[in-house]
Amino acid sequence: MEAAARVRAARWTDKDHVAALIADALHPDPLAAWLIPEPPHRRRVLTQVAAIWVEHAMFYGDIHLTHDLNAATVGFHRYRPIPPPANYHHRLTDAAGEHTQRFEALDRLLTARRPTEPHYHLAFLAVAPTAQRRGLGTAMLAHHRARLDRIDLPSWTDTAAAHTLYTRHGYTIRPVVTLPDGPTLQHMVQTRAQVRGIGGPTFPTGSGRQDLGDPRQGRQDLYRVDDEQQALARPRRGRSEALGYERRQV
Repeated sequence: MEAAARVRAARWTDKDHVAALIADALHPDPLAAWLIPEPPHRRRVLTQVAAIWVEHAMFYGDIHLTHDLNAATVGFHRYRPIPPPANYHHRLTDAAGEHTQRFEALDRLLTARRPTEPHYHLAFLAVAPTAQRRGLGTAMLAHHRARLDRIDLPSWTDTAAAHTLYTRHGYTIRPVVTLPDGPTLQHMVQTRAQVRGIGGPTFPTGSGRQDLGDPRQGRQDLYRVDDEQQALARPRRGRSEALGYERRQV
C-alpha cells in the first residue's frame, strides 16, 4: 500500500466529479452491463443517474473524497425514512431513458431487504480504475468505520464482488439478491458492536416499503463528520437519497 490517503468531506463543487468517478468505477461491472447493456451509452447513463444520488447525498447524507480525488464514498444516514430526490421519477427517466425500468427494478429489490432500524446506508464506494490496487478502497472503509463509531450507527451495503474487502472492515454477509436474468448482489452489514471491533448481535432486516421513489417517506436529520476536524457538523435538511446499491473497487 502507498502512503496513507488523506480524506476530506466533499464540497458542492465536487458533485460532478464524484458522479463521473462512480460511473467509471461501475462501468466494467456486470451490474452496469445489466442496467445498460449497450456499452456506448453505459458511461453517460451511469454518470447521469449517479448525479441524481450524489446531489441527494449532499442534502440527506454525506460524501467523502481522497484529496487526490481518486476515491469516494457516498451514503445516507437513515435515522428515519427520508424522501426520494425531488422529481425523482422524471429525472430518472430523463437520465436512464429506455433503461429506467431496470434501475427501478434494482431499487425495489434492494429496498425490500433494507433494515428497518436506524442505520447508515453506504450506497457507493468508488475508486478510479487507474488508481486501483493502491489501498484506496481500504483507506476509505477505514475512514468510514471510524466515523460510524462516532455517530453510533450500524452500516448496510450491497456489493457484487468486494466481499473480502468488506469483511476485513467488520461487515458480515447476508442473503444474496439475484437480479432477473442478471448478476447476484450480496447484502452486507456492520453492526454497532462490529464497528467497535467486538462482534455483535444480528442486525435485523425487513421488507418495509422505504422505496427510493416513495414520496411517503419522511424527513431525516443528517450529520457530516469532517475527517480533519474530527467533529460532527450541524444537522442538515434537504430535498433530495442514493441508488440502492454501492460501488466498490479496491
